[in-house]
Amino acid sequence: MIQVLVADDHGVVRDGVRRLLEGSDGIKVVAVACDGRGAVAECSKRSPDVVVMDVSMPEMDGVEATRAIVSQTPAAGVVILSMHSHEDVILRALDAGARGYLLKESAGEEVVAAVRAVAAGGRYFGHGVVAAEDRPGCAGVEKARLTETERAIVRLLAEGRTNAEAAQQLGLSTRTVETYRGRLMQKLAIEDFSSLVKFAIRSGIARLE
Repeated sequence: MIQVLVADDHGVVRDGVRRLLEGSDGIKVVAVACDGRGAVAECSKRSPDVVVMDVSMPEMDGVEATRAIVSQTPAAGVVILSMHSHEDVILRALDAGARGYLLKESAGEEVVAAVRAVAAGGRYFGHGVVAAEDRPGCAGVEKARLTETERAIVRLLAEGRTNAEAAQQLGLSTRTVETYRGRLMQKLAIEDFSSLVKFAIRSGIARLE
């Protein structure tokens, strides 16, 4: 059973998400919160598998609450459910440790799919979450240095595929993808996977829409 915490300062949205999730097999909403500080406190008490989090909330916004939850309860995966589709907000959420991002206009089945994916250790980016367009700057320069295979691997990993899934799709061995991944992080001077995902979004390699 996937245990979920829902955090949103709008009661209608909060209750709607709760009913949606509880109507899905294998998912149970164990707590709700109406602000970021409450979400952090409830997460500490309940230790849910997934937190579905709004961004714009009083007391503590969803991004800062995500950062606190990832620090204090690292086993909990955070899915952002927000009206904000701007690149800066998405990147802030990823930097804080969110593993999924959906817009509130998302279909109900997408919210359920995101919860299941993040509970399983993956990532999920919903329809309408638009990646940054290519533009001059460091990310654009680095993108140009990547081979076609490297770009494909970055895209698949950023979109939530495992090494094995990326390998199968590209016709490579899992070991080869793991080797590519390590070399890519060295080539791009990236130290962690979250930064690789942010690079993919900034450079336009991952079209998350």
